[in-house]
Amino acid sequence: MESVGTKLKSWLCWSWTYICALWFAMVLTMVYVLRSPLKLQETVNAASVFLNTLTPKFYVALTGTSSLISGLILIFEWWYFRKYGTSFIEQVSVSHLRPLLGGVENSSSVGLFSSVNGDTDCYFLFLSECKVWRNPLNLFRGAEYSRYTWVTGKEPLTYYDMNLSAQDHQTFFLGDTQQLRPEDSVMQKAWRERNPQARIRAAYQAIELNRECAAAYVLLAEEEATTITEAERLFKQALKSGRKLSHSGKDTNLVVYIKRRLAMCARKLGRIKEAVKMMRDLMKEFPLLGMLNIHENLLEALLELQAYADVQAVLAKYDDISLPKSATICYTSALLKARAVSDKFSPEAASRRGLSTAEMNAVEAIHRAVEFNPHVPKYLLEMKSLILPPEHILKRGDSEAVAYAFFHLQHWKRAEGALNLLHCTWEGTFRIIPYPLEKGHLFYPYPGCTETADRELLPSFHEVSVYPKKELPFFILFTAGLCSFCAMLAMLTHQFPELMGVFVKAVSICMPHQTQKCVCVCVCVCVFFCLFFGFPLVPLGPYLFLFCLEEKVHNY
Repeated sequence: MESVGTKLKSWLCWSWTYICALWFAMVLTMVYVLRSPLKLQETVNAASVFLNTLTPKFYVALTGTSSLISGLILIFEWWYFRKYGTSFIEQVSVSHLRPLLGGVENSSSVGLFSSVNGDTDCYFLFLSECKVWRNPLNLFRGAEYSRYTWVTGKEPLTYYDMNLSAQDHQTFFLGDTQQLRPEDSVMQKAWRERNPQARIRAAYQAIELNRECAAAYVLLAEEEATTITEAERLFKQALKSGRKLSHSGKDTNLVVYIKRRLAMCARKLGRIKEAVKMMRDLMKEFPLLGMLNIHENLLEALLELQAYADVQAVLAKYDDISLPKSATICYTSALLKARAVSDKFSPEAASRRGLSTAEMNAVEAIHRAVEFNPHVPKYLLEMKSLILPPEHILKRGDSEAVAYAFFHLQHWKRAEGALNLLHCTWEGTFRIIPYPLEKGHLFYPYPGCTETADRELLPSFHEVSVYPKKELPFFILFTAGLCSFCAMLAMLTHQFPELMGVFVKAVSICMPHQTQKCVCVCVCVCVFFCLFFGFPLVPLGPYLFLFCLEEKVHNY
């Protein structure tokens, strides 16, 4: 029944276009048949007489006004495009006029995404790409983010990012609000505080209520500790307290978080083998917590040990088509394949003899990684400056690229020639991806929501990388050209009226008089329809100016 209704709706939308065309043809036929009763010829002559009575100063004023209006429209269009990334006029056209003309915008979206891999699940995967994820390698606020603020005076984290972290902590550590202990209620308020000192005071208040409040020690380790060593000591105290109370799901989540942060402390303090062992044990003990992406911490630590065989084993397990991809997985896979051939790679030699099988595999892996996240190469090649990574990232976005490059740039530099191979091949990815980006090559289409989310996650002093580069809308270019043309025409007519008269006389010789009248009437009709439909295209005055000024010269 639903398919019948869908077919009926699509048939009505399809027929609506032809019905409108038929109606328009009937109106034109009726106007032609009734041209004598309607006295159309007399109306055109009366309009011509009215235009002949106007002085050239009126046309100069009309052109100047048109130029002013064009300039105002240009400024508004440019401001709207810079703020929202789209043209206001085009948006109004799609939102209000397209439904009236029978356009269907959403009916084919599912089919579009399902055609990429032949499955409608890709549509839901596309929607999940706009989800914000916790950064697996996020830094410590007190020991790392605060130091950056002390040195530069800039805030590396946005309020939106910190608010997401507070929500994560409340959900992950406190769980059901119906079973809160007194110290849990205090910690729930502590996570909501915007002021770091207020959060720290609340944590001490929770410890006074219960000396074994693990969540309070976690907050102190994250925000009060100014060194990694001090943070590790507080996390060990939190782990000791958490194990005594690990009788519920929320306490188990807290223990997992603490163990992970302890492994990260060991990694930062140079005890890498110990960190790898802790991460492996954590993944074996809690295999169902794959959403925490602990394997990304493990990959980074193994790369630091240069244990490339172990890295390949982890990739073989997690680089699966059924699992969500990440820049860490895609670019680490590309790094391993590039490392095998990059030390002997030469662009000149490759252009002469062609690529070998191993080099082709490396190039394809780089293309695959760049298609997943096109922002990463500019950071790896140091074409853009790095900043501290945020606490949350958007997959395939600039925030994920910053987080990946911040921790993995050293591993690419360690592999001799890997960055050179990346530099020579990464831009070739964009010749493979279909344009416009209606479908991907190896992945589903690049989401259009990344720019907005990245601007919320990344600090204001960072220039957000945007892909694909947005071209200036047609109406901005059209209005800019029209504004310049109107201003130039008004200035020339005001300064050189005789020369403009000669120019218009030349135009009148090339164009028959009746044709000029018809064009003038058509322009008037276009202005009427533009105003009727709400389009700010009133700067059509220059065309009226030319033809009406020609009327004056012709009659003279």
